[in-house]
Amino acid sequence: MDTTAVPDTPRPASELAAGTTASTKGRILAWASWDWGSAAFNAVMTTFVFTVYLTSKAFGGEDAASAALGAALAIAGAAIALLAPVTGQRSDAGGRRKLWLGVNTALVAVLTGLCFFVFPRPEFLLLGVTLIALGNVFFEFAGVNYNAMLAQISTPANIGKVSGFGWGMGYLGGIVALLAVLQLFVQPSFDWFGAQTADGLNIRLVAVFSALWFFIFALPVLFAVPELPARPAQARLGFLASYRLLFRRIGAIYKTSPHTIYFLLASAIFRDGLAAVFTFGGVIAAGTFGFELKDVIFFAIFGNIVAAVGAIIGGLLDDRIGPKAVIIISLIGLLLAGTVILVLGNGRYTFFGAAWSGGSTFWTFGLLLCLFVGPAQASSRAYLARLAPDGESGELFGLYATTGRAVSFLAPALFTLCITVATPLVAAGEAQRWGILGIMVVLLAGLLVILPVKAPEDMAIAVVPER
Repeated sequence: MDTTAVPDTPRPASELAAGTTASTKGRILAWASWDWGSAAFNAVMTTFVFTVYLTSKAFGGEDAASAALGAALAIAGAAIALLAPVTGQRSDAGGRRKLWLGVNTALVAVLTGLCFFVFPRPEFLLLGVTLIALGNVFFEFAGVNYNAMLAQISTPANIGKVSGFGWGMGYLGGIVALLAVLQLFVQPSFDWFGAQTADGLNIRLVAVFSALWFFIFALPVLFAVPELPARPAQARLGFLASYRLLFRRIGAIYKTSPHTIYFLLASAIFRDGLAAVFTFGGVIAAGTFGFELKDVIFFAIFGNIVAAVGAIIGGLLDDRIGPKAVIIISLIGLLLAGTVILVLGNGRYTFFGAAWSGGSTFWTFGLLLCLFVGPAQASSRAYLARLAPDGESGELFGLYATTGRAVSFLAPALFTLCITVATPLVAAGEAQRWGILGIMVVLLAGLLVILPVKAPEDMAIAVVPER
């Protein structure tokens, strides 16, 4: 029955409010363990190690390999945008949130492990980019169910702290995984068969390591957190009928809780800017500030530590001052730190009699950027979890993934545009720095769009049709 048509229907409760009144440390640790493990796919496979291997000369040249990887990830992004809300909806309805978290996690681990068979030859490029792209698809599907679990293991009093703790564990897990990979495979501290570079064996073994790391640390949540209760038996919807229901629900959400939709749109914009800070941070460090690869890796490690601390502190503040305030403070901090990097660049200055180099600029204000990224990400997740109608978290986090993917071109496009415009106007080697301006524009747009959006405590929980 479409409850939006019944005027006396009581206002629904959020899944968070209708859920547990107390959360246990064991369940929180088990839930956050998945975030810790997932860093092996995020940090090792798709950011710092395996995709760098895939886009090397061995696969036919950096340009061609990078283009192939970009195309594969673009197709994966489109698939995620189209399918994520319905996969969340169907897992909610069937009481199979944990089941599908487990299935999708296992698929990511298998696809990651299969990357062992990507030998450093051009004919294996298609296999490599396909495995990474499919891994991204199933990772996002798993993430929809994982994020939806936040309301199951937290309470209205600690949801911000729990979300921030999860993000912090993800950052710290990335550090530990990267250090392990560096010591065992990339720059091995002792001689063993996994250190052999012939046929890319060491990097291919990184894929096996990452698969095992993710799978092992994903297990606790599957044992500790109970399954979502199934809804009363209903006729099973077909795939197209699920989309028709999805669009009816989006309309109902807009009608009964429009600020939920406004938040989804605002968060999509600023989350694209947050992603760009990490995506292009290493590129800017090397190209504009002259960092060598080892310096970039060291900065990545310290940046993850700072981001983890920021996420945990932001989570504590979230429960005190609310997620909207944390997001606004974080975006302002990001804009200030990014502007200083843009203005000072790699120049040398003297402040109060002390010498200041470009390296000092990037280390100081780059780490400040990392400090503010974590709280914005964690509070964005906690914000939405507070708004999900009872039993609808999966579908809402699916929309969260979809809106994010829908605007994921913004920061990369503006980054590229600003560099292109600046190239004929500045000295050689100076144009890349102006790409920072493109990222700052996206973050500023996200800030301006979220300002009029109501805080969760001032928003009604949406009334959505059952079928």
